This record gives sequence, C-alpha cells and structure tokens, in this order.
Amino acid sequence: MAAPTQKLDLAGLHLAGGEGRRVALELQVEPLSLGSERYSAQPANVPVTLDVSRLLGGGYSLRLRFSAALAGPCMRCLKGAAPMVDVDAREVDRPGEGEELDSPYVHDESLDLAAWAHDAFALEAPVKVLCRPDCAGLCPTCAADLNEVGADHRHERAPDARWAKLRELRLK
Repeated sequence: MAAPTQKLDLAGLHLAGGEGRRVALELQVEPLSLGSERYSAQPANVPVTLDVSRLLGGGYSLRLRFSAALAGPCMRCLKGAAPMVDVDAREVDRPGEGEELDSPYVHDESLDLAAWAHDAFALEAPVKVLCRPDCAGLCPTCAADLNEVGADHRHERAPDARWAKLRELRLK
C-alpha cells in the first residue's frame, strides 16, 4: 500500500491549458476539535478523488471528493458516534487575478492536499455529532443514559429553598 499523500506537485502532472486529469489518492485527514472533543476521520487512510484542470490563462481548477466517518463521542450521551461525512470541495487558483481566485492551498504549483482535505472535512462535519439522530442524551440529575432507561425516567423535584421558612410555620 502506498503512503498517504500530503502534498501534490501540480506541475508534475504536465497538463496543457484546457487539459484535465482525475487522480485517485489516499490521505490522512487530521483530527478535528469540536466542542473540546477530538474527532477523527475513519478510515485512517481516506481514499480521495482529485480532479485537476489546467486553465487556459494559467492556474488550476480543482475538485476534491471523499467520504469518511467522523468518529468520536456523541455530543448528547458520550457513547461512540461515527456519522458519515461526504466532501465535495472545489478550488480555483489563478495567480495574479485577484484574491478570490488565489487558492490558499496552492503555492508554487504545489497543492497542500492535507490542509485542504482537513478544512473541507471540517466544513462538511455536522453541527452536532450524534450516535443516532434521536439520541436522548443523559439525565441531568443522575447521568443515566436516557436511550436505555426510557422516556418515563423521572426524579422528584427538590423543594424550593426560598420557601424553607414557610415550611417551619405551624398553623392551627
């Protein structure tokens, strides 16, 4: 098995203006930190498809596609979660044509594939990482898993401390 690709030499593809190429690669997506928790892409070496097109006036049009699971703790019940994340990202690098056409991932015809994949993966990640869409989470009083104990799990409310003096009052 080949080592995962981190950078790609675009000049090494020897593309003429208007020409394109599809490249199948493997890369390691760096872990994400979401809500002080660490989430990683699974599998460790993610197969990716990269479409590279050389623009007629110079520069490149790029498209990156891959799917990976976002593995880490569920944000509600803390059990393992691994929702699938589908990435379909596009970049254009046309040096000298303005800031919006200057890709932050291309420097001197070298594509920083690892940084682009990490950022694209983070942008496509769900806002809440859940073990299942209907996860009920943990009981705020006893930390029981509400997915296992059921919807009828309840606790008696403690009396309001502000009314404690009234409970001492004895009426005839």
